[in-house]
Amino acid sequence: MQGTLTLADGTVMVASDAEVKKALNGGEFFWLNLDDVDQEATDLLLETFGFHPLAVEDAQHFGQRPKVEEYDGFTYFVAHGAAAAGGTAEVHLFYTPQRLVTVHRGCTPVFAEVDKRLTRHPPAAVSPLAVSVLYLIIDTLVDSYFPVLADLDDRIDELEDSILRTPTEEQLGDLFAMKRQLVGYRKVVTPQRDMFARLLTGVDTLPGMTEEDARYFRDLYDHLIRISDLIDSYRDLVSGAVDTHLSTVSNRLNVVMKQLAIIATVFLPLSFLTGFFGQNFDLLVNHVLNHPWAFWIFGIGMELAAVLGLFVLFRRRGWLGGPTA
Repeated sequence: MQGTLTLADGTVMVASDAEVKKALNGGEFFWLNLDDVDQEATDLLLETFGFHPLAVEDAQHFGQRPKVEEYDGFTYFVAHGAAAAGGTAEVHLFYTPQRLVTVHRGCTPVFAEVDKRLTRHPPAAVSPLAVSVLYLIIDTLVDSYFPVLADLDDRIDELEDSILRTPTEEQLGDLFAMKRQLVGYRKVVTPQRDMFARLLTGVDTLPGMTEEDARYFRDLYDHLIRISDLIDSYRDLVSGAVDTHLSTVSNRLNVVMKQLAIIATVFLPLSFLTGFFGQNFDLLVNHVLNHPWAFWIFGIGMELAAVLGLFVLFRRRGWLGGPTA
């Protein structure tokens, strides 16, 4: 079993079966923070704490949807925050008015921030302790989205600028990666927002929560609404950037095709003229092309006239940057 045990007076120690049982017998508030659930931790949650097997089973299998479930004697939460690698930090919480048990996998930055906030505001200075620590943990998880989303906003702006300069396949891959990241956030933020809406409207209850506590949880709900709106906005921005990328590539392709079409059109009458006068018919060779001036008129003059005529036509059409007809 890997984890820490935080007592009501702020003492932090390495979690062990003996220390947890001692804290339980003491009757005061404590917070048990477990890094994953092994067999020893499973036995502790089932036998020592008496938590429901369904809740313990959920804590063993991560990838759960954010939710709150009421059991006899405790309330079970699943909450998510943003992870540095682009995924989410998932935390399972077993709450009673006397104790709090959290289960996570490698969410070190989140709980390091919680420890800092507990140091600034010691548990003994707030009441009730279980609700206060629960709020600090979930508030830290919720606030972890803001810097990640701000970084996504900056990346989207940079990609939009670079796409307008030179669109590349790498940019398109980055955009799709950000879109998948935002979809992953939306899958957990929306149910987490609804979870707190149910809690604040009284559909679900949290034993020990006072009216003052409800104001803090209402602030959490407000943050989740803001995060949900930001995620939807950034998804639209990413989709717009993808459309911009595809449009830019298409426009560049159209310019290239227009240039190739101009070159092909210029050589079309030249190929016709050289092919026509290259025929070895007696009438053509002996009667038309047997004079010195025939080379300058038919061989050079008509081809130059064709090129100049096409040039004037292209200018009038605006294909060469001139006025359109």
